[in-house]
Parts: sequence; structure tokens; C-alpha cells
Amino acid sequence: MKRSITRSLAAVAATGLAVSLAACASDGGETTEDADGPLTVWIMGDSGANFEQLVAPFVEETGTEVEVVAIPWDAIDERLTTAVASGSGPDLLQIGLSKLRTFADAGALMPLDDHLADHPGLAAENFPDGVADATKVGGETVSVPWVSDTRVLFTRTDILAENGIDAPPATWDELREDAATLSARGDDQYGYYIPQWDSPLPVIMTWTFGGDIIDGDGNVDFDTAEFAKTVDLYTGLYADGSVPTNSDFDQTQGFISGIAPMLVSGPYLAKSIADAAPELDGKWQVSLVPGDTSRTSLFAGSNMGVWHNTDQPNGSLDLLEYLSEPETQLSWFDINGELPAVSAALQDDALVSDPLVQVYAEQLADSHVLPLVPNWDGATGADLLAALNAIVLTGADRDQTLAELYSKTEGTSIN
Repeated sequence: MKRSITRSLAAVAATGLAVSLAACASDGGETTEDADGPLTVWIMGDSGANFEQLVAPFVEETGTEVEVVAIPWDAIDERLTTAVASGSGPDLLQIGLSKLRTFADAGALMPLDDHLADHPGLAAENFPDGVADATKVGGETVSVPWVSDTRVLFTRTDILAENGIDAPPATWDELREDAATLSARGDDQYGYYIPQWDSPLPVIMTWTFGGDIIDGDGNVDFDTAEFAKTVDLYTGLYADGSVPTNSDFDQTQGFISGIAPMLVSGPYLAKSIADAAPELDGKWQVSLVPGDTSRTSLFAGSNMGVWHNTDQPNGSLDLLEYLSEPETQLSWFDINGELPAVSAALQDDALVSDPLVQVYAEQLADSHVLPLVPNWDGATGADLLAALNAIVLTGADRDQTLAELYSKTEGTSIN
């Protein structure tokens, strides 16, 4: 088309991936005529049916069939590892930002810079600076922003008010105090929820204490005063009895039932709450994440990329451009509750008039991308969670456990 339409790789060594990809990759240079057949798109999570609804206008206008495959978050690593090793993957795929560096280093994504002139809808100027910065690895564009996602604080204002709390906590000390008050409501009642699988949360906490987990040379460094405050907060919430300890706790149902009336999550949770419990309208709200030095949160959106050896590069790029149109992005927010990544969509009058979106937009203005270290989920992030969870769930010695974390992650670089 000349115009646009209105969470393993950790188990495979990077060198092995590169060899596999080199053996099956197509020759570089000019793209040739596409092969026949449907475009296969891998969508992460359980939103496959919603994505089919989203691309229906593209299918109708172009006559190009789109096959949508929903990959469960806990199966992503296995599916992608298999696809990389075999050389047989989708045409388009959704990429969580925590995995972007790993897949790019492996050569699994088609470089896009040479194609941007023919597909202006994919150009960096269409996206906010912070969003566009999260599309490149090693200076090369290997993906396009798909959805924005920032973490905010969700609170059940009705439950907080019943317990003498008249406003959401603005600092972590306030949150810890409020969480202790709320957990005193009775047995199996808590004040806050910490997902035991959420490795970015301790990073957010460190940012809000004025620190970082990356030093001036671009290396991972957890041995800082600010991260020590994060450990105090994380372990303190457990010591207070303010958070559930079971790993299968359901944050949506926990929030709706009031068992855990405060938690940090993304905009998708708002849609889940509104859909599952409309009777709670007016009884909950979102606000900026708490913080002492700052209230910096996580930019945790996801991108779309083209598989490195797709036999339909032109059709894949056309579909990618369709997904980047403001109208498409706004439709996806209506359908799936995920924020747009395109500037024009983020500035849409109907969108910004939504009180929830106003908070999301304010938080996005003070959000950072998770450091693009190799294999965050399988290495650095996993080591971080293993250390913290060992301390709070099994009683592991704090100093020894943290020393092991520092040793395991030493020398890991974003460069």
C-alpha cells in the first residue's frame, strides 16, 4: 500500500541463537515480492480475539488475511526460542520492552531504518520522545511502539475512607502506614499487594528514592543507598503483615473484593475493574506512584517488530503502519484498555478528557524505560526477585542474599 489505512531465550546462549539465525536468515538488501498467504501476528497474553477485531478493517480493505496467535505470557520464552532455532516464526510480533534487547541481539528482528521512508507512519517523530527511544538497540531501529503502559497507584477510596484515610498516599512512608492500618481490618485482609513476579517494582521504588540501578558506566549496580531503602520498604511491608504471601494472589479480584485495596499496576487493570465490577464506579481511583525524592514510574509498553526472515516483509510493514495510525490506536484503547503510543492519539480530545487518562499522561511524563540489559526477565530481573523473595518468604539472611545479588549482576551492561 502506498497510503496507510484509516513476558526461553534465557535457556539458549546468544551465540547459539546467532548461529541458528545466520543459517536460516534470508539474504539482505532489497525486499522482493511477498509470498502468498496470511500474515501471522503473535500477540502476547489473552487479547487475541480483541486484536482480530482491531485488524478487521485492514483485512476488509486490503484483502490480506491476518492470522492472530495469542501467546500466553508464561509461554513466550519457549515459543520464541523454538521459532528462533527453527527459523520459522510469525510475520509480526508483539515484544515486551524487557525482551527487546535480547531478541535484537539474537538477530530475531528485521531492521526497519531502510523502510521508514516508504512507511512514514512508522517514523520516530510520530511518537513521544521517551516512547520512540525504546525502539532501538545499538542505534538501529528494530521495532515500532505499539502501546504505552505506565504504572500508577490504584486505591479503593471507599475502603480507605472507612478506615480514616482521606487521600491516596503520596510517599512510601505514608503507603506503609496506610497499608498497616488497612491490614488491621481482620484476618486475610491486607493493605497493599506486591506481585512476586514483578521485577520492575523494586526498580521503580529505587527511582523514587532518587537512585538508579545503572551506574555512570552503564553497568548494573544494586549496591547503593537508594536500593537499600527499597529493600527496607519491600521487606518492611511483608514484616508488617500488609501484603499477601501466596504467589497465586489475583490482583484484580483482590482489589475488587477489597482484600488488597492498594496496588501499583498499569492502565489495563482499570479496564478489568470497570468490566468486572461496574458497581465500584466512583469508589476507586488512580494517582501517581508514591515517592520521596521523585514520583518516577515505569514506562513499560510493548512494541511491534517484523520477524527477521518473514517472506512477507511488505505486507508486514503495511500492517505495522496500520497499527500505528491514531484511529487504530484509539480503537485499541477502547477495545483492550491499553494506552496509545502515537502522539496524535495520546492528544485526542476524547481521550485526554478521561480523568484516568489525565493521571496516566501525567505519570508518563515522569516515567523511565527499564534498563535494556540483555535478558532482563531471565537474568538480572530474575536474580533481583529471587533475592527479595528469598528474604521475605523464606527468611534468608538479608546481607548474604544481597551480596550474592551484587555478585551475580556485577558487570552486566546496557552498552
